[in-house]
Amino acid sequence: MTPGAKSLCAFAVKRGDLKKRIDVHYNLPEYTLLEKQLRSKFADRLKPLGEIADVICGPFGSAIKNTDYRESGIPLVRITNVSKDGYMNYDDLIFLSEELGERLCRTQVTEGDIVISQRGSLGQCAVVDGRYPKMNISANIIAVKNIRESSASFIHDYLLSVVGQALLARNASGQVQQKITTQDIADVPIPLGCDEKHLSGLVRSAYSSYSQKIAQTDSLLRGMSGYIHEVLDLDEVEDKTTIFFAAPRGNVLHKRMDPEYHRPFYAHRIREIEKAPHDTLGNIVEFSNETWNQKDYFASEFPYIEISGVRLRENVYETVATPLEKAPSRAKMIVRRGDIIVSTTRPHRGAIATITCPDGEMEIASTGFCVLRRLRREDVSKEYLQWILLEDYVLLQMLRGSSGGNYPAITGDELKKIVIPIPDPALQKKICEEAARRKDAVKALRGEAAREWQAAKTQFEKDLFGGQKK
Repeated sequence: MTPGAKSLCAFAVKRGDLKKRIDVHYNLPEYTLLEKQLRSKFADRLKPLGEIADVICGPFGSAIKNTDYRESGIPLVRITNVSKDGYMNYDDLIFLSEELGERLCRTQVTEGDIVISQRGSLGQCAVVDGRYPKMNISANIIAVKNIRESSASFIHDYLLSVVGQALLARNASGQVQQKITTQDIADVPIPLGCDEKHLSGLVRSAYSSYSQKIAQTDSLLRGMSGYIHEVLDLDEVEDKTTIFFAAPRGNVLHKRMDPEYHRPFYAHRIREIEKAPHDTLGNIVEFSNETWNQKDYFASEFPYIEISGVRLRENVYETVATPLEKAPSRAKMIVRRGDIIVSTTRPHRGAIATITCPDGEMEIASTGFCVLRRLRREDVSKEYLQWILLEDYVLLQMLRGSSGGNYPAITGDELKKIVIPIPDPALQKKICEEAARRKDAVKALRGEAAREWQAAKTQFEKDLFGGQKK
């Protein structure tokens, strides 16, 4: 198959038509036809983005190190802060010191600028809103600033449309992990004189419906904890900030000395669980230490699971087909069907999932996971264990057992101390059935939202070519 093509194809390109690049991917018929359509429709109203805006890249990778991350200061926009649906996501925001941020002021963005991911999730983009007066961008982000002759909202919607994504895909380069350069973004042709209000209105309306459905999925997933509290008769405890409290001397000497660990709120929740049958996670299930030598079992590539590939609180994960020669050093944990993987970095977020690969096969997970394998107790089902690990009282125990600043992490030994409620098998089954019902409902909502979102992007393309202003 021709690289980049959707099906088997053979084609010829006239020597005079080879302009920017001579590789097969760039000159695929679907891309050259799209370019001809744009030029035919808009003629001199089609301009490179670099002519109507300033396109800048993030600082060199060595300019910002992990040790520069702070809990406050000037926000740093990374790929994780540009959501797949095209909007800013502040859930995982980190900061730089004021001094470093200002030293890198040339790569700062403000409200109305556009940020675009240049590798990984290629071509994700968002318009910077006014939540922060200014933000710095990381090395993997390209920014579009000082937009002229068009609007940020239209360019954003255009880049997210079927047309824009095709143009970005055409300009991408790289064999293993594709990327787009600052010049690639600057070269993207932008149609001017369109009915921008109508076209952007299509996207705004679709996104409103899309975001409502995604909010429903979040409500279903987070509501599972309330359901478990009700079934297991656990009292809801309000998280009040306690300024003054005392901790037994023995707890401080033999456990940890930081105040957060000894907050009464955590102890109260553990006591709630301990009112009924319970046990520690280490007594319930074995932790697997099976590792991969990064050589055997796979011919050319392997299915890799990163922490970012696990959907929070949903028991769903994705694998990335990764060439053996590009295996990250952390790609070492062997996981098999039925294993439960628990993210040890910020574990309270709920990046926890059950492995679903076929029997007899295996996948590779990051060393950022603990792998739970064989049950030690016969009165606990694996499915119940998966869902109870996503319950609020359990996740907060993981937060309590974590240490570190921006990225608190929990060790395997601390994870084994987590207290798990063990109801009778009938209640375990009831909880699992409700979790499965919610998971199916979430899947249906996500599918519906994705179809509507894609339909809006397709309609954007149709109206773009059929409804520009005369």
